[in-house]
Amino acid sequence: MRDDSARRVRWYPAVVIAVVLAFLAAGTAHNLVRNPQPLLVADGIPGRTASAQAAGDGRYADMMQDAIADLDALTLPSGATLAGWDGPWRFVWPRDASFVAAAYCSIGRSADAGRVLDFLDRIRPSTGRWEARYSDTGEPIRDGREAQLDGSGWVLWATWFCQAGGAHWELVRESADQIVTELGPNGLPGPSADYWERPEAELTLGTVAPLLTGLRSAVGIATNLQHDAEAARWNEALEKLSTATDRHFGPEYPRTRARAVGFLEPGLEPIGLGGGADAIVTVLGPPFAPARAEVDHAIDRARAVLTQPNGGVTPGEEWRTDGVAWTPETALFALSAAARGDRATAGELLTWLDHYRTSTGALPEKVNRNLQPAGEAPLGWTSALVVLAGAALDKPLPIP
Repeated sequence: MRDDSARRVRWYPAVVIAVVLAFLAAGTAHNLVRNPQPLLVADGIPGRTASAQAAGDGRYADMMQDAIADLDALTLPSGATLAGWDGPWRFVWPRDASFVAAAYCSIGRSADAGRVLDFLDRIRPSTGRWEARYSDTGEPIRDGREAQLDGSGWVLWATWFCQAGGAHWELVRESADQIVTELGPNGLPGPSADYWERPEAELTLGTVAPLLTGLRSAVGIATNLQHDAEAARWNEALEKLSTATDRHFGPEYPRTRARAVGFLEPGLEPIGLGGGADAIVTVLGPPFAPARAEVDHAIDRARAVLTQPNGGVTPGEEWRTDGVAWTPETALFALSAAARGDRATAGELLTWLDHYRTSTGALPEKVNRNLQPAGEAPLGWTSALVVLAGAALDKPLPIP
């Protein structure tokens, strides 16, 4: 009987590889069908004219000018700051509004920031979490999106950044106390929707990172205003949450707690297994928190993991794998790099954002697989982040 084992050895790996490639191709095709290519909603705000004021590094003066002009157009006389001009974006997200206020303060426009903070103060929840979004007159939008605890952190940071704690002390007190109330015996809050705006069964870094920044900001405000009791109470909660965050999410700080930690060999740092990288890891470092080497490593790793073929960044590893880049997350990494002194990375990302602006100069929400601007344009959060990143290249931003 002839022995064909050698021949089988030769063709078997090729067959396995072919089967695997066919499986991957089928999966990719199915994924692209499930996630169709996003298109641009509009080129920008009708009739918007460029601002005469530039901000940040001179290489990006035009982009900064247009971003500021778009923020001006999106900020109504009441201080309500629309996330975008069209349809489902034409509402006020506390997160986006907080970044707009900070962006205004970063370029010295404290009066405009004050209008935004005044609006947030008027609509603040006296108890409970901030809603995901509000109308431009302040009514909560009940569309099935869950309330978001991270809003308490964002508004505290913006208030501190703009040195407006005295004018908005009740907002500070109520938001900080809400965070304290949410912390359990393990030092962490329960699960909450975050900037991904979906129901969450597990606690996410998207909730915890803004809360850390918010509590740190609240402590700074209370200390400056000599509210010693509040400063002590919030600082105790901050230390509790900070220790629990490192224990729960370290060493890689993924979106959700790693299922296990792998130890490669003596002398090498352990790595988290599972959990998935999330762009929100940037909020654990400057300009939102003091720099730490382990956080710098986690930020750099997350950017490498989340960068898409088109050069931009996706929100997270657990986000849909459609090859689409999101400009807010890309701008978060640009701001992080600028604030940490990595001008080369900040410049690379800002250049990418500049390249994919629309014909009116607006920063879109996304860049699709065909290298085209997509989604809403302008997106307020992206515009605010770009202004902050430009300001950080010009001079150091304050860190709570």
